[in-house]
Amino acid sequence: MRWALVKVALAVTTMVVVAFAVPLGLVVKELARDRAYGSAERQAATIGPVLAITTDRTQLERAVASAETGRGGRIGVHVPASGKDGKPAEIGSRRAAQRDVEAAAKLGRASISPVRGGSSLLQPTAVASGIAVVEVFVPDAALTNGVATSWVVLAGVGLALVIGSVAVADRLGTRMVRPAKRLAGAAHDLGKGRLGVRVPEDGPKELRSAASAFNSMADQVVQLLANERELAADLSHRLRTPLTVLRLNAASLGDTPAAEQTRAAVAQLEREVDQIIRTAREQKAQSRQAAAAAGCDAAEVIRERMGFWSALAEDEGRTVRTAGADRPVRVPVGRPELAAALDAMLGNVFRHTPEGTAFAVDVHNAEDAVIVLVSDAGGGIADPDAALRRGHGGGGDGSTGLGLDIVRRLAESTGGDVRIGRSVLGGTEVRVWLALDGRRAPGARRGHRLRRTLGGRRRRTAPTGS
Repeated sequence: MRWALVKVALAVTTMVVVAFAVPLGLVVKELARDRAYGSAERQAATIGPVLAITTDRTQLERAVASAETGRGGRIGVHVPASGKDGKPAEIGSRRAAQRDVEAAAKLGRASISPVRGGSSLLQPTAVASGIAVVEVFVPDAALTNGVATSWVVLAGVGLALVIGSVAVADRLGTRMVRPAKRLAGAAHDLGKGRLGVRVPEDGPKELRSAASAFNSMADQVVQLLANERELAADLSHRLRTPLTVLRLNAASLGDTPAAEQTRAAVAQLEREVDQIIRTAREQKAQSRQAAAAAGCDAAEVIRERMGFWSALAEDEGRTVRTAGADRPVRVPVGRPELAAALDAMLGNVFRHTPEGTAFAVDVHNAEDAVIVLVSDAGGGIADPDAALRRGHGGGGDGSTGLGLDIVRRLAESTGGDVRIGRSVLGGTEVRVWLALDGRRAPGARRGHRLRRTLGGRRRRTAPTGS
């Protein structure tokens, strides 16, 4: 795809450059030609007034010498004979053929005659004895003066445009190809059994949609395998009861060879069932680890859990607001763990605030972390530190603090933390920092700056009533 875009950009830009550069080059050549002949016409025009006054050879030679520009010998004057015995006079040098000079005098208008090394401009002028012709030599170098330089400049500009368009197309192709390569690599890894692989949802819109679909498919695969292993473990446990009865019955068969074979078969069957159970448990644990490593879409989990709690909030007359959950936000925790943490925080809001108290859930995707904030308009928590310690309540109301402990352990599993403060709604704010790169949570200064930014955003969108 990348090389295809480069080839298309190269072809299109080359055609555009050729379409503009070739006509422009021809125009430059024509302008140089017009400039050379215009200069020759001006030189010829300086001789015309002298011819109108006199045809004296000395005067004409002076006029030709004063009209010469550059090297001499480029201007010639052909004066017809005066009277019956007069002879035609020629001042300066003549390069044009005699028939061309006579034709110009006969036609009475300027003409161009090709000569060796260039061309001659023949300008007829009326004198007392007839029609005189002023000849100005224009060399080939004057006709193409500056044309080569202009063509080189045009070629350089065109080449720069082609190179620039190819470079831009290559960068655009890289932006499109890199997400596609990641998606293909993730598909290969998933095919090899690496269930924890997921694809970042970036790049063009179509590739973002493909990455989202791949992540959803991988989540479904993990869930299906987990269900299958759960079913295998359940079936193995169900076999334990009839297997125990069979073992007891086999023990009462006596000491016959058939009884020994039966007891041996029962023992072998029991070992196989135990092995199945152990394998199912190990695979189940691996599935949970893979799900946690793959992460989940925090925005989707928040929308799902808010849909559940919104029904209860409506019954109790609570105002509910959700912000930042309208686009995918990947976090490095399992979906069940994040859902349990959200339920713990939202459950605390319903348990420890009176009916009609407003609450809100915000999610913010920072550069190296995802911040989930649950805030309410209640009375707040008197001792935030005690609320975060396992086995201590938040406000002396008999709460165990286990819910916030679940939230704290979830955040610390990613290298983040949990902080409790005063929300813009007037009550409690629980801020959960989920680190994306496994580093420890940032210091207080950076956290204060982020809380100030988030607080400003919430103040602009906070509900007006509770």
